[in-house]
Amino acid sequence: MRAILTLAAAVGFVAFSYAAPDFRGYDITQMPHAEARPPVQPAGFAFAIWGVIYLWLVIYGGYGLLMRAEAADWDRTRWPAIGAMALGGGWLWVAVANPLAATVMIWAMLGLALLALARAPGRDFWYAGAPLGLFAGWLTAASFVSLGLVLAGYGIIASGRWAAMLMIILAAGFAALILTRLRPGGGYAAAAGWGLFGIAVANFTRHPDVALLALAAVAALGWLWWRNRKPGIKVQSP
Repeated sequence: MRAILTLAAAVGFVAFSYAAPDFRGYDITQMPHAEARPPVQPAGFAFAIWGVIYLWLVIYGGYGLLMRAEAADWDRTRWPAIGAMALGGGWLWVAVANPLAATVMIWAMLGLALLALARAPGRDFWYAGAPLGLFAGWLTAASFVSLGLVLAGYGIIASGRWAAMLMIILAAGFAALILTRLRPGGGYAAAAGWGLFGIAVANFTRHPDVALLALAAVAALGWLWWRNRKPGIKVQSP
């Protein structure tokens, strides 16, 4: 049943996300100090990673149902993964209405995704660890972006530029901790780094210092992943 629910949650996540209202960032009219082009927000192309995440999570659910339906090591990932994907299916609907609620929601998604990633089986990396890592990695970047948008938008941090720089440092430090403790594989590092790279691209012409800091964070995460990578990861046969 848990394997069935996991696949259903993955498919539902995709369906509800694509059915949601068009989302192009938090509505600046909902926050008293919001900027029209906040420096902490990645360039639009960066969000294309969701297509890969959606597809890979469906593969994770489908392979788990067809090949690992009763596997105890897979079962340990399923409840937190289901929770993260269930929240994800409603996130876009909440984000267009309430940035504060959406920020709390995305941090809850991150916590559940990281729990699923921490429990990922040692085998079947490309069917479990990789998709869960990609999901958690992007959520790491997105959670700090959301937090930075809210902190600057409500005037808790006076400058959007300073909010961006602080969130880059915090996101990179958080991702570095996950890479060091969990050694989750390249999917997590790639997705977290992709989000930071999107911030760099968005700021090259406006805030070069923000862009350079984001690029330095990407390089640091890449080096840290290389140093802590799991050698010899292979797809295991059923």
